[in-house]
Amino acid sequence: MIKPTNNRKKIKTTGLLNKSIDYSLQENSGEFYISEATASYGNNDKKSFTVYYDNPEHSVRLLKGDCIKILNQARENSVDMIFADPPYFLSNGGITCHAGKMVSVNKGKWDKSKGVIENHKFILEWLKACQRVLKPNGTIWVSGTTHIIYSIGFAMQELGYKILNDIVWYKRNAPPNLSCRYFTHSTEIVLWAAKNKDSKHYFNYPLMREMNQGKQMRNVWEISAPQSEEKKFGKHPTQKPVDLLTRLMLASTKEGDLVLDPFCGSSTTGVATILLNRKYVGIDMEDGYLKLSVKRLKEALAKKTTKLFKERTVTKSQTIHTDVHQIA
Repeated sequence: MIKPTNNRKKIKTTGLLNKSIDYSLQENSGEFYISEATASYGNNDKKSFTVYYDNPEHSVRLLKGDCIKILNQARENSVDMIFADPPYFLSNGGITCHAGKMVSVNKGKWDKSKGVIENHKFILEWLKACQRVLKPNGTIWVSGTTHIIYSIGFAMQELGYKILNDIVWYKRNAPPNLSCRYFTHSTEIVLWAAKNKDSKHYFNYPLMREMNQGKQMRNVWEISAPQSEEKKFGKHPTQKPVDLLTRLMLASTKEGDLVLDPFCGSSTTGVATILLNRKYVGIDMEDGYLKLSVKRLKEALAKKTTKLFKERTVTKSQTIHTDVHQIA
C-alpha cells in the first residue's frame, strides 16, 4: 500500500477515469514515482504521461505514455522486478494460423519493423531506461522470438546487464505453420538478467524445486498459451498466460515487491501481481489495451477481495466455535 505524503500534486487522468486524482510523488521513499519537473516536452508543455488507472489500496497503477520517456523521469533504483514483452517487429503483411483460420500477422503500427539498426537502437533505449529504475539487486525478464531475442541479448551485454538464464517456453498448443516451409514455431525465449555484474539477485530455489516434485527446475517450461477465460474481456495479439508470469514472479520476487511492465498490453503481469500480493505499475500507449487491462485488473482485485472475505469469515467462525467449545 502506498502511504500518503504531504507532497501531493494534481495530475489529470484520462481513459476510464473522468476526474482528477491525487498522484503522490514520494520523493523521500523508495517507491516508483515520476517527477513532474521533467514531465513536459516540446513547446506545448504536454505531459509525457497520464495516470490511466490508480488503486492505491492495492498498489496497482496504469500509466499511458511512452515507456522510455516515463522511465527516464521515474525514480532510480525503485523497482524490484521488470517483465517486458516488447514489440517483436513481425507485422510485415504475412499470414499465420489462429483457431484453425488463416489470419494476418499485422498487429499494429507499434509492431512494424524500422530495420535492423533502428530496431536495435530502440531495444537499447528501453533496456537502458529499465536498467535505470531497477534496484541494485533487481532483475528483468524479457520475452521474445528468434526475430528479436538475439538483439535483446546483445543489447543487455552492451549495457552491462548480467544474464542469468534463458528460459525456453514451450507452447504445447502452438498453431501450425501454414507455409509448410519451416518447422512449427512452438517456443519463445525469456531472458532473465540482473541489473549488473555486482547484483545479488533473489531466487526462490526451494519453491522452484518444490514445484518441480523435489527436483531442480530446468529452463524448459511447458505452459499452454492463454486460455479462453483469460481473453474473455478481449484479446491482445501477444498476450502471455498468467501461469507463465506467476512462475517468473514466484522465482524472483517476494510479497510486497514492486513489479513493472513497460509494455503491459492486457496486463497479465498485473493480474499475476494481484494474485501474489505484489505491487504493479504497467505502461502502455494504446487506449484499447489499457481499457482491457483495467477490466482484467478490476476482476482480479474483486476475486481477491472475495477470497479474503471468505477466508476471514471462516477463520472468525472457527475462532467463535473454539471459544464456545472452551466455555462449554
